[in-house]
Amino acid sequence: MRLARRLVCALLGCAVAGCTSSHTPPVGAPVQAPTAVEAELRRNTQALLDAIAPGDVKVWDRLLDASAIQVDENDEVRNKREILAGITPLGPGLIGTLTIDAFRAILHDNVAVVTHEDAETLDYHGQMILSRFRNTDTWVHTNGEWRLLASQVLAVLQDPPAVRLDHATLCGYAGRYAMTPDIVATLDCAGDSLVVRRAGRPDRAFLPEVRDVFFERGQPRTRRIFQRDASGAVTGFVDRREARDITWRRTQG
Repeated sequence: MRLARRLVCALLGCAVAGCTSSHTPPVGAPVQAPTAVEAELRRNTQALLDAIAPGDVKVWDRLLDASAIQVDENDEVRNKREILAGITPLGPGLIGTLTIDAFRAILHDNVAVVTHEDAETLDYHGQMILSRFRNTDTWVHTNGEWRLLASQVLAVLQDPPAVRLDHATLCGYAGRYAMTPDIVATLDCAGDSLVVRRAGRPDRAFLPEVRDVFFERGQPRTRRIFQRDASGAVTGFVDRREARDITWRRTQG
């Protein structure tokens, strides 16, 4: 997956609040219709995506504004020089494509804000890796052409595949858990999932990703990771959102 991300590492990427530009359209310059602008920006965006796998720096140099800035899905910030330096061909055994799947543009004078979702296909030494990325771009119209000024790329997170645990293992997590004396939850095994019940809240179902690690459909940023003592008994779980944990201890089971 690390190498898969290299395909999009040179991809767009910066969120700039209150972006401004010194470029202004010439007085009396014709204004393009919004639909024509969207079509042109979509062609430009696809040209940038097509240039990533072969490492075509010329396309990016032509379409990037001189003051362009990006933030990629790994939270790396680059200026134009750094963006261009990162555009290199994919290595041997890698064949990748990026295709726009959804595209929207909003036009305001000589500035356009675009959001698009892209589908990535990477043949990684004969194994296929499919990914999706959400981009938000700011384009500026200057000297009769559109230039990419700023952009941000986010990886579209997806649920992991669930595994099936045997009944004894799954039900071994059932019990009463507490975060504080007043915040408690009851876990029950039902079918292939754990059902979490808290007073005054709807039930929630969690599926096993691997033994001791559970996820909730539609919430790919979080995991419930069960903890055990030296004898292997479940003592509680952590509610993990990326690198941050909230600890629950088992009080009955």
